[in-house]
Amino acid sequence: MSSAAKSQSTTPLPAGKGGRGPGGDALGVSLPWQLAGLATLFLGLTVALIFSGAAATRGVADPGALVRWGLPVSKALHNISLATVIGGLVFAVGILPRSLAPRSRDRAEGSEGPEHPAFSRALAAAAAAGAAWTLSAIAVLVLTYADVAGQGLSGDAEFTQALVYFMTDIETGRAWLAVTIIAAVVTTALFGVRSLGGLALTLMLALIGLVPTALIGHSSSSSDHEGAINSLGLHLVGVSTWVGGIIMLALLSGILTGAKAGAAGDITEATLKRFSSLAGFAFVLVLASGVINASIRITSWADLFGSAYGQLILAKTAATLVLGGIGFMHRQWVIPQLGRQGNTMSSRRVLWQLILAELLVMAGTSGIAVALGRSAPPQPTTYAPDASPAFILTGYELPPELTAERWLTEWRLDWLWIAFALFGLVSYFLGVAKIRRRGDSWQWFRSINWVIGLLVLTYITSGPPSVYGRILFSAHMVDHMALTMVAPIFLVLGAPVTLALRALQPRGDGSRGPREWILVFVHSKFSQVVTHPLFAAANFAGSIVLFYYSDLFGFAMREHVGHELMIVHFLLTGYIFILTMIGTDPLPRRAPYPLRLLLLLATMGFHAFFGVAIMGGDNLLAADYFGNLGRAWGDSALVDQQKGGAVAWGIGEVPTLLVAIGVAIMWSRSDARETKRVDRAADRNNDADLTAYNDMFAKLAERDAKLAERNKLEGR
Repeated sequence: MSSAAKSQSTTPLPAGKGGRGPGGDALGVSLPWQLAGLATLFLGLTVALIFSGAAATRGVADPGALVRWGLPVSKALHNISLATVIGGLVFAVGILPRSLAPRSRDRAEGSEGPEHPAFSRALAAAAAAGAAWTLSAIAVLVLTYADVAGQGLSGDAEFTQALVYFMTDIETGRAWLAVTIIAAVVTTALFGVRSLGGLALTLMLALIGLVPTALIGHSSSSSDHEGAINSLGLHLVGVSTWVGGIIMLALLSGILTGAKAGAAGDITEATLKRFSSLAGFAFVLVLASGVINASIRITSWADLFGSAYGQLILAKTAATLVLGGIGFMHRQWVIPQLGRQGNTMSSRRVLWQLILAELLVMAGTSGIAVALGRSAPPQPTTYAPDASPAFILTGYELPPELTAERWLTEWRLDWLWIAFALFGLVSYFLGVAKIRRRGDSWQWFRSINWVIGLLVLTYITSGPPSVYGRILFSAHMVDHMALTMVAPIFLVLGAPVTLALRALQPRGDGSRGPREWILVFVHSKFSQVVTHPLFAAANFAGSIVLFYYSDLFGFAMREHVGHELMIVHFLLTGYIFILTMIGTDPLPRRAPYPLRLLLLLATMGFHAFFGVAIMGGDNLLAADYFGNLGRAWGDSALVDQQKGGAVAWGIGEVPTLLVAIGVAIMWSRSDARETKRVDRAADRNNDADLTAYNDMFAKLAERDAKLAERNKLEGR
């Protein structure tokens, strides 16, 4: 910070411009009230634990009061510190300006001058929270083992050896070990990384730290195994972003108002507007995913109202609705008043009072959530002794025999991809509405293709291809080919990146919003590599062989994370390849049309070769999976696999042929546009190019004539 800024930062606000916030700071949330939020967290946790009896003494294998109370307290600290890390990174990456002077286009990142004090404070808070996250994760790991083993903490060799076994061989222990490692890596990065790109990668890693928690919750053994895990994962993402954002607002309140920032000025209005949009999305995500997850674990009204578990869910839902109401007041009443003259001070006082109320309610709700995780749900969370092989392998009983009708009727909702489709649909049409309000046009053809692409994606991930793709290799191959070669065609034709760049407003304060991040990604080295036509084609054709002829296929079939990563990979692989062929969204490099057709023909041949190899193969792929499902209907696993090869050969070629036709049409239109351009240029300059061309040949002819005449005179 400059010397002028330092001198101003210690200067008290003039009379009439300061005011007192709810905790005594100039229109902010002071430290005592921030600590009151932490106290509310533990108060809510204590009340909920006593109410549910989750911390009561056990009749058998009681680990002691230290473990029974220490574990939920450690989990509460873990959750709140993780949320603070995510909130700080979200603010640094996408909400706050990085420097006091916005970076110009001709200045490299890192040369903007001193950091904005709000940016520095956000990262300092995230780093401190990261250390707390790491330590609390270690505490949860050790206390979880003691709780599962039913014994108190001990320092003897036997306890240590059993703890090591728990961390390396038991799913719950491995999950918390992974969380601890991720927390340590994120914390280390927070102390050293300052580039926005590096911080964005750190944020992604912190969000990955939520995955192990979702995999080992009560939901992981419910009747709808994957639906429960996905809904819980979405819930954790929404909660962490929302809670972490409110914590950041409280921690940054003095700086945002300019009371402690000196030359930085007041950025409260801009910060609140940006976070309000994110918080609105998080509220919908938290409420919807919470309702879905609760409905999976509580299947009757009696369990909802008559059990302690259900009553805690009702209390948590009510608190979420209260928080949504406060957020609505922010967006509709308070934020619009911040930029107006007159009652600015009263508006800001109400603003910070509402944020304080949000902080306290969220803290109490977080305590209830931890107690809820320690309480036993009404539905059993372990496999039945007589569970079928299919249920043990897939988490579901075998569906009925596949018929033509059941290609339309057998559904199992994948909430992760339903959330993606709904977000894509709403965001797309909000963007269309925005550019049309501005007076610009958007082709209906693109909108229809986008809707069709999302519907196809939903059918692939939640419909019969997904249900039977876990049981039949042939159905899995239909699922795979549609995922990588059908849905991407429609999604690419929707041109979502072009729409986003036209609808989103650029920022001028040095922060990076969605538009800026899209441009950074489009022009990045990574994008230049993965969208290179040769790389995209090689990835599109080659990854299918690497996947099916390695252990990755079995991992994707057995493990939920592997299955979701498979969908992500092949959807992106197909999308990028189709984008390089017929897309209109911006790319670092586009192949000439002859090369595009050549690459399409090569991929068609490669897919045909792959399909024929599968059809003629005698070895069952993922034999320990498909061979042990206990399926009593349909063809044998090997015969069904050979049918899958025919699917890969036959169905896979049709979309590729359609793309080739699209490339040919685009090539023809490109030639037509070039011809029109040349004609217009000729009209403007009276065929100057053609005249010059003819003059050149006339001069050549004249020179040849003179040379022939001279040779004749010389007698040659």
